[in-house]
Amino acid sequence: MPPPKDVVKIAIQMVGAIPQLIELQQSKPLAAVLKDVCDAWSLPNAEHYALQYVDGRQTYITESNRREIKNGSILRLTTSPDQEAERLYSGIQSKNVDVKTDSLKKLASLSQDVTFAQEFINRNGLKQIYSIVEEGNDTGEMLAHTLKAFTELMEHDFVSWENLSTVFIKKIVSYVNMNAVDASIQQLSLSILENMVPTSRLLFELVKKEVTLDRLLTHLQATNAQLQLKAMALLIALLLTATNAERRDMMDYLREKNIRQFIHKNIIHSSEPLGDEMAHYLYVLQSVSLNLCEHRMRTSMDPYSQEQRELLQSLRQTAFESENEAPASNFSTERRRSLCAKEFRKLGFMNNSNPAEDLRRAPPGLLALDNMVYFSRNTPNAYSRFVLENSSREDKHECPFARSSIQLTLILCEILHVGEPCSETAQAFYPMFFGQDHFFKELFCLCIQLVNKTWKEMRATQEDFDKVMQVVREQITRTLALKPTSLELFKTRVNALNYSEILKLRQTERLHQEETLAVPVLELRERLKPELLELIRQQRLLHLCEGTLFRKISSRRRQDKLWYCRLSPNHKVLHYGDVEEGVESPPIESLTEKIPVADMKMLLVGKECPHTKEKSSGKQNKDVLELAFSIVHDVEEYCLNFVAPTRYEFCLWTDGLNVLLGKEMTSERTQTDLDVLLSMELKLRLLDLENVSIPDNPPPIPKPPSNLNFCYDFSHAEQ
Repeated sequence: MPPPKDVVKIAIQMVGAIPQLIELQQSKPLAAVLKDVCDAWSLPNAEHYALQYVDGRQTYITESNRREIKNGSILRLTTSPDQEAERLYSGIQSKNVDVKTDSLKKLASLSQDVTFAQEFINRNGLKQIYSIVEEGNDTGEMLAHTLKAFTELMEHDFVSWENLSTVFIKKIVSYVNMNAVDASIQQLSLSILENMVPTSRLLFELVKKEVTLDRLLTHLQATNAQLQLKAMALLIALLLTATNAERRDMMDYLREKNIRQFIHKNIIHSSEPLGDEMAHYLYVLQSVSLNLCEHRMRTSMDPYSQEQRELLQSLRQTAFESENEAPASNFSTERRRSLCAKEFRKLGFMNNSNPAEDLRRAPPGLLALDNMVYFSRNTPNAYSRFVLENSSREDKHECPFARSSIQLTLILCEILHVGEPCSETAQAFYPMFFGQDHFFKELFCLCIQLVNKTWKEMRATQEDFDKVMQVVREQITRTLALKPTSLELFKTRVNALNYSEILKLRQTERLHQEETLAVPVLELRERLKPELLELIRQQRLLHLCEGTLFRKISSRRRQDKLWYCRLSPNHKVLHYGDVEEGVESPPIESLTEKIPVADMKMLLVGKECPHTKEKSSGKQNKDVLELAFSIVHDVEEYCLNFVAPTRYEFCLWTDGLNVLLGKEMTSERTQTDLDVLLSMELKLRLLDLENVSIPDNPPPIPKPPSNLNFCYDFSHAEQ
C-alpha cells in the first residue's frame, strides 16, 4: 500500500552518527521534526540545527520549500542558517588570514541559499563585505571569495544596487582597469558592473565614465574566453542602458576601433566553438547597430530641407550630368523644370514633378534616400548602368530605380528587424554583419542590383512590380538563412538563386505540401494517421530520454547557471539537476532530483506558468513566454519550471510531457512532422500510380454477364 501523500520516506545523515531513516509527515511543524531527529541522536538545543540537502545546491529545508522533498531524498543535519550566518559573520572579521579566507569561501558557497542569505544580510553582513573590498589591498584568493559571496548575496534582490557606495564601485572598477590582477577577479568585477548598470542612471553614468570602451576592448582581445564573455556582457549592458544619442556615439567609437573586424576574425572564426551566451551578445550588438537606422527609417522627407533636396538632386546629376550637351543653367526656368521632371521619371520616381513626395512614406523614409545616395556615390558605375540601361528600354519594361529602392529598403528593414526591441534569448546573428562597417548600405547595394537582374529574368512590366519584389524578398531571405560569412559569399549565393531556381523551389515545396485531394487518397491519409502519430509519440519520448540542457533566466539578466532534465528509460521518472558549463549529456545517476511520472498532474505553458507570472510586474518578454512551460506535480502549488532553449525543444518537450500525461500532442511541430511523414508514406504507397489520374469516385461495377460459360479449359493448353 503506497504511503499517504503528506508522508515522504527520507534518510538523514550527520557526521559521526548512524543515519536515520524516517517517515517525514509534511503536516508536522518543521521544528517538531528537528526536535525528534535531535532527540534520536541525543542532541540538545534543536533550534540550533536545520536540515539541508546533501546533493545539488545543498539548500536548507524551510516551511516554504519542504513540499519539494521527495521519497528517497537524503538530508543532512547541520547548523541552522542563523547560527551559520553568525559564525561566518564573525569569521570574516577575524584577524587570522586563514580563518578569514575559509569563512569567505564558505560564505560564497552558502550565499546561494536564500534562507542563509537573508540571515546574513539581516546581520548587516554586506557592510563587512563592503569593508573588505574598500579597505583591503589584497587581490588574491580572499578577494575572489569576497566578490563571489557579494555576487551571490545580491542575486536574491534583498538589497538595491543603488545602496552601493561610490568608494566600493570605484574599487570594483579598479580591478577591471588593473593589468596585474587575477583573471577570476576581473571576471567577477565585470559581472558585478554588468548587474549594476541597468538598475540606475547614476550607476550607468559612473561605470561608463570609469570603465572606458578602450578598456573593454582590451578585455575582449584577451585569450581567456570567460573574461572575453564578461567584457562583452558589460559592453552590451552599457549599450542597452544608454540613451539613443549615447548609444550612437558609443557605436561610432567602436566602429573607429574596428570592433566588427575583430569580432569577425577572433570571436566568430575562433578555433573555440561559440557559446550560447556569446551568440546572444553578438545578436544584441547586431540588433543595436541596425536599430541606429530606425530614426532615419521613421523620418519622412522634408521638401523644405535644403540638405535633403541637395541629396535628391545629386541622384539626378550623377546619372544624367554627362548626357546634357549644354549646362542646365543656360535653359529657361520652364525648360529646366521640364528636363528635371523627365530625368526624375527616368530614375523611377512615381511623382516626377515633385520626387520628394515618394519619400514621404515612413518607413522607409529618409533611409531609402540614404541608401540610393550611398549606392550612387560608392558604386557609380553600377548606378549609372542601372539607370541608363532602364532608360533605354520600352516604357512598360523599365525597372524603376527609385520605386524599387524605396520598397527594397522597407523589405530589408523587415527582414533585419530594424526598429524592433532586442530579444532576451535570441542568438540569431549574421556572421557577415561583422565583416562590414556599413553593412545595411552595402547589403542594399548588392540587393538593388539583384532587383534589376530578377526584373530582366522575369521580363517584368510595371504591373509586375509587386511580384518582382516578392521574389527578391524570397531570394534574400533564403540566402540569409544559409548564414553566409561574408557579403561576397552572399552575393555569389543570391545571384545563383535566380528566378528559375525560385520557381523550382516553390514547385518542389508545393508538391511536398499539397497532396492530391482525391477521396481515396484522403481516406488513405486518415488510415495512416494513427500509426504515424504513434511513431511521433515514440520519437518525443526518446528525445526526453536523451535529455536537454536548460538555462536559468532571472528577471534581471541572463544567467550562467545550467540544469539538465531527462526521462528515465522506463518512462517512469523525470531526473533533473544543476550541471556545470560544458557538460553535454550528464549520466542519469548524477541528476539527483526526481519527479515520478505518476505524480505529474498537469502541463502549463506560456502565461499560465508560475515563473512567468512572477515577472509580470516588469516588461514581459515575448520570447520567454513562448518558450516557458511548467510541470505541476503532487499538489498544484509545486511546479518544475522550464524555459526551453529553442522553439524546437519547446515543441518536443511539451509533446513528450503530454504523451506521459496521456493527452494529445498539441504543438505546431507535431502537425509539421505528421505532414512530412504522411507525404513520404503516401508517395511510397502511390509510387505505382505515377501519372495515373485517380478518380474522385470509384468506377462503376459492371452488370453480371448473361452467362458464366467463359471458363478457360487449361487441360487443352497443357496437351
